[in-house]
Amino acid sequence: MNCIKHFFLTNKSCSTKSLGYCIHNCRSISNGYILNKLENHTINVFDRNTKSLQRKRAAIAEDVNLYDYLKDEIGYRLADRVFDIKRKFKLAADIGCHRGYVSKHISPDCVEELILCDISQHNLDSASVMEGIKVRKQILDEEHIEFDMDSLDLVISCLSLHWVNDLPKAFKRILDSLKEDGVLLASVFGGDTLYELRSSLQLAELERRGGLSPHISPFTEVRDVGNLLTRAGFTMLTIDTDEIVVKYPSIFELMWDLKGMAESNAALNRSLHLHRDTQFAAGAIYQQLYGSTDPETGKLTIPATFQVINMLGWKPHPQQPKPMERGTGDVSLKDLYKLGEIIKEIKKVKSDDKD
Repeated sequence: MNCIKHFFLTNKSCSTKSLGYCIHNCRSISNGYILNKLENHTINVFDRNTKSLQRKRAAIAEDVNLYDYLKDEIGYRLADRVFDIKRKFKLAADIGCHRGYVSKHISPDCVEELILCDISQHNLDSASVMEGIKVRKQILDEEHIEFDMDSLDLVISCLSLHWVNDLPKAFKRILDSLKEDGVLLASVFGGDTLYELRSSLQLAELERRGGLSPHISPFTEVRDVGNLLTRAGFTMLTIDTDEIVVKYPSIFELMWDLKGMAESNAALNRSLHLHRDTQFAAGAIYQQLYGSTDPETGKLTIPATFQVINMLGWKPHPQQPKPMERGTGDVSLKDLYKLGEIIKEIKKVKSDDKD
């Protein structure tokens, strides 16, 4: 990563071999896009065809409901953030709606009409909304977002954008589709997601094979999301993270559930085969490093951490609040430790002025 930063920030050349090595081994590279001085240069990290097939396979599975628990929870939290915005949106779009993890929690008091978009027709057929909301459904690949300019008041996306290769382009398309003072609300998996599984597989392969293969897809980092949204043109950004820890009996149940969620590895440089002995070694390492005994059942369990990055950004509007000019502040940052006394003094002065 240091080599990549050095190359693009200083605009000095480095060998193709060394640059390719850095990109190949970098844990997170802004979802496959490096912001550089060369425009329109996208590094494809994900195999979009593979991801499309994974989603379609998961959508038609008979036991698909068993794997909704995590995305249902994250979708509910994202819908709650929509409710926090005290405004009724005339037209909203849910990009990558999956099985309606967000849309089924959206209140008609918040949204008049909702466009459900997904790459899988099966997901669109199973997605639902509350009564009182007009619904439109359309096939849409989040890699190629297309809406009319200045047509949407709200864009929602839950756990879809982290599989996009050209994330800056996606943000720019979303910004263009929003009306002035329109808002983007999205959640993606962050860089610390499944760090236990990642490290266990790496240690197992080092022991059994003497090398490493990428078995977990790279995820974006919080700092990268803020930079990308700013460069796209969004203002008044709010970015925070949640950590959801799910306990499983063993590594095999975890990997099976990831497949059922359609969150399996889809990186272009992924290894297509994980040897059986490596799987068992990774399971033992996982249990040794992170396992614990459930106090209720007395059984051994392993934790799986899912870091969720929540983002909110607004399309610029002349009447939006703006920061005050530099030098207009009345209180120095070095006096923050006595903020309580300052507030009391201000209230006292205002009270005296009224008298």
